[in-house]
Amino acid sequence: MYRVLVTDKLSDAGLRLLEDNPEIELDVRSGLSPDEVREALKEADGIVIRSGTHLTPELLAGQERLKAIVRAGVGVDNIDLPAATREGIVVMNTPAGNTTSTAEHTIAMMLALSRNIAPAAASMRAGKWERKLFTGTQLAGKTLGVIGLGRIGQSVAQRAMGLEMKVVGYDPFLSAERAAEQGIELYRDVDELVVRCDYVTVHTPLTDETRGLINAERLASMKKGVRIINCARGGIVDEDALADAVESGHVAGAALDVFVQEPPQNTRLLELPQVLTTPHLGASTAEAQELVAVEAADILSGFLLRNEIRHAVNMVPVSAAEMADLQSYLDLSYRIGLLLAQQNQAGGLKSATVLFRGDVAGRNTRLMTSAFAAGLLESAFDENVNVVNAQVIAHERGIEITESSTSEGGAFSTMISATIQTDSGELTAAGTTFGEEFLRLVRLGPFPLESYLDGLLLIYRHRDVPGLIGYVGTILGRHDVNIAHMALGRKQNVPGGDSVAVLNLDNAPSPEALAEIAEHANVTGIEVVRLPPAGAPLPWLVRQTGD
Repeated sequence: MYRVLVTDKLSDAGLRLLEDNPEIELDVRSGLSPDEVREALKEADGIVIRSGTHLTPELLAGQERLKAIVRAGVGVDNIDLPAATREGIVVMNTPAGNTTSTAEHTIAMMLALSRNIAPAAASMRAGKWERKLFTGTQLAGKTLGVIGLGRIGQSVAQRAMGLEMKVVGYDPFLSAERAAEQGIELYRDVDELVVRCDYVTVHTPLTDETRGLINAERLASMKKGVRIINCARGGIVDEDALADAVESGHVAGAALDVFVQEPPQNTRLLELPQVLTTPHLGASTAEAQELVAVEAADILSGFLLRNEIRHAVNMVPVSAAEMADLQSYLDLSYRIGLLLAQQNQAGGLKSATVLFRGDVAGRNTRLMTSAFAAGLLESAFDENVNVVNAQVIAHERGIEITESSTSEGGAFSTMISATIQTDSGELTAAGTTFGEEFLRLVRLGPFPLESYLDGLLLIYRHRDVPGLIGYVGTILGRHDVNIAHMALGRKQNVPGGDSVAVLNLDNAPSPEALAEIAEHANVTGIEVVRLPPAGAPLPWLVRQTGD
């Protein structure tokens, strides 16, 4: 059974989805201190959080059981992504659940700001009638700049066009064709966009690149009388620079739902009458709360029970169907990595290259490369290595792992080959799949062969001379070691030259047996490689059986 920890308030619909699953044990505890969260995570396979829980490097360090974090919402700035990735933990969010609510709140804030709704209502509540004091401006005919054209940004743009606004947008990843389909004039430079706008709204995640995106310099370049809206993340707009621009009269007003610190410690903006503020209400509708909770529960259930990776923010997403389709290729890549790691007895790994040939080239090779890297590094480091963090760990150690693909299959419809560069030279191995479950080693160094890629492998390099196979078999038999399968490979199929043999064994040979084989004058190298049994589940992304 898998244990799921929930440390923030989640709607009953989301909790019920987790509670009703017989394979999940739900642990709901809100208001925990950081130390209590760290201890609770030691017994959790996954955690669902909102904005109240901050998962820092200190909390995530050494969490060997935790495999997934799901943020019930879009922003993940309360999760240390590098730390989670380094620990091999998948981080996923729920980008769809609060799209409509946040977009509607953005439009509501823009309308309220333009028509002075909040101060006018306060004036009426005080018994006053001050029509002239609260003259506003209409949105129709004005230009709205939308910075960040993801789900929410596009939803805001659609609603703004319904109010007869002209919409211009910035997003480095949205295609010009897609923007044009939606009636958005697309810019690739923020500075070129903001000078055109009567209103600017931001809808980007908070990253090192977007922190302070709307700063003093950009505010000064905007039209006098511009209005700024931020319902995304605190920190995208420089709060002090915005306060200065409002006080100077250059910026006519601002509407803010988010702040660098929440509740805000810097009260300058809150005290300005031209600034409209709300306490992070963008996703605070009954509908959005239920949608993100249900989506978060569904995403985590899919991950734990089906190895499905949806809306991941620190690795490539993989659907349950794609994961099932990739299973044998991931296993093959992983085992090739394990094989080469154990063949590299001298150590000093420098780099690795993975080649995907044939049918496999059209699939998710990035994930397969990560699977190879996980196998290659698994035994080298005293830490959890999996497809989430393997390439990060390799990069930290200065090990470059690259991949290439070709649709040309050669002798096999599919082949995955890998070459590692070490201090003592180069090692190569290649494998293929037969059907959906049989994995075969088809090349080792320069030698073509066909061996089972599972269990105990005795590999010995030798000169191809008569009697050697019988010699090896006799020694293993005398030491009660049974040979399940044997494969031979030699260059150009010419007798007498350098060759390699791979023996699948039912039990491990003793050091004495290996020493006897190595004593033969024509044996040039020998090692035992330990691979998972045939059909063994992959050790990641999750433990295949819960506690």
